[in-house]
Amino acid sequence: MSVDIIFKIAAIGILVAVICQILKKSDREDIATLVGLTGLVIVLSIVISLIAELFQSVKDIFTLY
Repeated sequence: MSVDIIFKIAAIGILVAVICQILKKSDREDIATLVGLTGLVIVLSIVISLIAELFQSVKDIFTLY
């Protein structure tokens, strides 16, 4: 794991925030909400894969079955 993942999550957050602001200014709040939810799902999928990797590492360290 490196700092690249943090930068990737931050970039997704900034991109989603900018797109949401643009859509809200053009009176498309429904689509802005969907974009925000999509960004959240993408970030959560990244975090879930990292947590799964962490649990696998702990399992390997303590030789659990």
